[in-house]
Amino acid sequence: MLKKLDWYIIKKFLSTFFFTVLIFSMVSMIIDFSEKIERFIESDISKMEIAFEYFPTFLLFILGFLWPMLTLIAVIFFTGRMAANSEIISILNAGVSFWRFLRPYLVSAGFLTVLYVIGLNYIIPWGNAHRTGLERTYFGRNRDVGKTQNVHMFVAPDTKIFMTHFSKRDSTARNFRIEFFENNKLTRLTKARSARFLVADDDGPDRWRLSNYEMRTFDEEIETLRLGGREGLDTVLNLDPADFVDYQEQQSAMSTPELFAHLRQQRERGAGNIRRYEVELARRSAEPFTIFILTLIGVAVAGRKTRGGMGAQLAMGIFIGALFVFLSRFAVTISSSANLPVYLGMWMPNILFFAAAMYFVANAQR
Repeated sequence: MLKKLDWYIIKKFLSTFFFTVLIFSMVSMIIDFSEKIERFIESDISKMEIAFEYFPTFLLFILGFLWPMLTLIAVIFFTGRMAANSEIISILNAGVSFWRFLRPYLVSAGFLTVLYVIGLNYIIPWGNAHRTGLERTYFGRNRDVGKTQNVHMFVAPDTKIFMTHFSKRDSTARNFRIEFFENNKLTRLTKARSARFLVADDDGPDRWRLSNYEMRTFDEEIETLRLGGREGLDTVLNLDPADFVDYQEQQSAMSTPELFAHLRQQRERGAGNIRRYEVELARRSAEPFTIFILTLIGVAVAGRKTRGGMGAQLAMGIFIGALFVFLSRFAVTISSSANLPVYLGMWMPNILFFAAAMYFVANAQR
């Protein structure tokens, strides 16, 4: 059961946090607008798109990026004021243990964590999809890095395709090959000089039309050959031109269910460029726990009354928050490029900060 003291701290925590969010949102918008004003003027983006599409989704992105840090700043700010007014000393002298004093902080951190989890897995990716779409359309950013040369891909567990080149302009492939296997043994091989994607009509699925093709069937020691010319051969494959599109920040524009589905599909196809998608998934599981860790650090740092006032405490809070952001970005870089296990790399900042939190709590004012 939450007591009056709990509700008092919870109200202070949440009101200070959302006030901090408001201030940082205004500052972030002003800075981003000043940096992009020339692009806004030179591009064809409309004022309505800037006001109601770009900046709301930009705020979702920046708040998702800074949410744990803003939690730390809010905790240090209002806890430091309570310490300066001797409220914390009075609470502890009344017989309230330090861990009991932490309860409303952890309840508030849990509420903010739930909001963060929902945003991180669903709302922020939706906003990133809209924001990066606008940037690609009007600013030429976040370019497509999808592979189009010498593509090897499984389109089914026993079906593999290969092409030397894929043209995104007209959805055609050169030197197209389909290999069919049974029990790890090649049973059928289809080669075509070119293949073109045909959009489905109302009567059937999407198809690929193979031109100048040859089909070889292997049955023990018997080989059957069938040749075809320009009239073409239509075949249905689990392959779409969208599979060749891979934007630089595409993983951040996918909701978590979409990430799971994409990773499952790419693993089935034997794709080798899925590391950054695994890193993104690991990041979304690790960062929500950081809110609890930074809350503990904030209470321990700001809960002691100091003669110098709140300035030193806020400076330390901002330093710790900036250090967390730096280590998080560093963890993403290391996990994306090194042979380090993805989840270990992404949880490393949490492990280090949890050790720091335990140190601060052990030395906190009792």
